[in-house]
Amino acid sequence: MEQNESAGSLSWRLSSHPITLLCFLGFRISSLLVYLFGMLFIKNFVMIFIITILLLAADFYYLKNIAGRRLVGLRWWNEVDPATGDSHWVFESSDPNTKIINPTDSRFFWLALYSQPLLWVGLAFVAIFRFEFIWLTLIGKFCLLLRIPGGHEYGIRVKTRCYTEGIANEYGCVVIALSLTVTNTLAFSRCDKFGQASNLAGSAMYSSGIAGNIASATIGRFFSR
Repeated sequence: MEQNESAGSLSWRLSSHPITLLCFLGFRISSLLVYLFGMLFIKNFVMIFIITILLLAADFYYLKNIAGRRLVGLRWWNEVDPATGDSHWVFESSDPNTKIINPTDSRFFWLALYSQPLLWVGLAFVAIFRFEFIWLTLIGKFCLLLRIPGGHEYGIRVKTRCYTEGIANEYGCVVIALSLTVTNTLAFSRCDKFGQASNLAGSAMYSSGIAGNIASATIGRFFSR
């Protein structure tokens, strides 16, 4: 069966890092499964919320620091200048001459990277269409921002009601999930673009160097005659 599987097929057997790939896919799927089916086994909104957030945090860390580096040779992080306090993004890609990216790993990585945020967006729409009013949790924040008298007390009452009814748990999970997954998706997309641009620039410089060497050798032979 392995002989019939071509390079780039979605089969973990063709992966260069099967354990990393399986852990990556496990973290990607587990938070969704707990969010969707947790109530069948755990009759506690708070516990489901905590487990989902922990799985999302583990997925974020594993993708950012391990899976991206091993599967596609990409890594990103944020640095803060201690002198000025300004933060800036750093994108890093592996040298294509020293690290060959497995097509299967690459396909699994990008498919899972983009599909999970889309699934969370779909779950957000489903939650809204169920008429569990997420906007109630935002009114208190808007009142605080606008400094409306009584806004803080009203916000506390709204949040208490939402937590009692399980609304904050459901929407909080979706919002946090979207924040974490979209951050990694955008960061790795930009990291991939920077990596491709640097590879093209390196190839161009290498080609120009070869052309310069050929030209200098030709001119040297011409004048040596």
